[in-house]
Amino acid sequence: MSFSLIRILFVHNTYQHRGGEDSVVEAEIALLRSHGHAVETWFRSNDDVGSMPSLALARHTLWSPSTPHDLAELICRFQPDVIHAHNTFPLISPSLYWAAARADVPVVQTLHNFRLMCLNALFLRDGKVCEDCMGHLPWRGVARACYRGSRAASGVLAGMLALHRGLGTYRNKVARYIALNEFCRDKFIEGGLPAERVVVKPNFVNFDSPEPVSRSGLLFVGRLSVEKGVATLAEAMARLPDACLRVAGDGPEAGLLDGVAGVARLGSLSGEAVRLEMSRAAALVVPSIWYENFPRTIVEAFACGTPVIASRIGALAELVRDGETGLLFEPGNPRDLADKMAWALANPERMAAMGRTARAQYEAEFSAEVNYRRLMEIYAGVLAGRREKVQ
Repeated sequence: MSFSLIRILFVHNTYQHRGGEDSVVEAEIALLRSHGHAVETWFRSNDDVGSMPSLALARHTLWSPSTPHDLAELICRFQPDVIHAHNTFPLISPSLYWAAARADVPVVQTLHNFRLMCLNALFLRDGKVCEDCMGHLPWRGVARACYRGSRAASGVLAGMLALHRGLGTYRNKVARYIALNEFCRDKFIEGGLPAERVVVKPNFVNFDSPEPVSRSGLLFVGRLSVEKGVATLAEAMARLPDACLRVAGDGPEAGLLDGVAGVARLGSLSGEAVRLEMSRAAALVVPSIWYENFPRTIVEAFACGTPVIASRIGALAELVRDGETGLLFEPGNPRDLADKMAWALANPERMAAMGRTARAQYEAEFSAEVNYRRLMEIYAGVLAGRREKVQ
């Protein structure tokens, strides 16, 4: 089948607070449409969760009764070659995969977090990495109320995982899983997904090469929450009273930065404003303390020719090449982070060279066209497997 004839149905459960995952979905849809593909969307919104009775929400989480009916109608009308799913939790549910199988349409599932193995999807507990539920049913997560601090809600989510592991949903009803990097792929396989069905395709952004500008100061972009390492960042800045850090974003940990010398709060910014800040920063700082799957901000920074100072944890150590496209520091260690930030500010020429290397890596690995080719390879592999079954 020619790539130009592939018809793709995107399925996504949007979040109450818009984040990087929603942006990735929109970017992929726009990319495919720009290449002439017919793309249809079927979205549910978590804004609907608040108006649902608890028992109804639990039922939808385990097996949405409306998904098979709605999806069957859409498949009949649109006739997709592939269904590309992103988030299905909680309103779409894994009943999606069974409905697709009945219609004989293969599913490609992008994995943006670790929800299939960890109730809070972060592998993080009490500010530290926790893999206690890896490879097991997550009953510890229920006892610890790992999902939203609720044992009842955690129990429903654990029930969903138990039900669909038992039914073989995750093993048999998804043609391909997309992990965003090799580190995450290894984790998903360790957690029980079939290795032959898990492939790697990173996120991308579509930026033109930025105009050369004078760079100064450091930048943080993202949600100000525990897993993002805001406490580490605040303590590091307290050690550098002469440094300047611009912070784009908001969240529950914002108060930790109040009164810290050198910190300028910018609030939540538009995408264009974020790119402007990145293009004039000496480095982007990513102090996360969890296994980030693939922070889109890193790709955005690389596209802007901006090096990254990141925690040496999980995929971050894979994405940022120490001394080449940025600097790595020990996660959760404010002294080490302060040392790396001070070095970056004292060595602007070295950081500028890393920024040029980062831009070159973006063009080679994370550009829209490179991503398009990789996505087409994944779709083609799935469709080829489907034809072999028919024959």
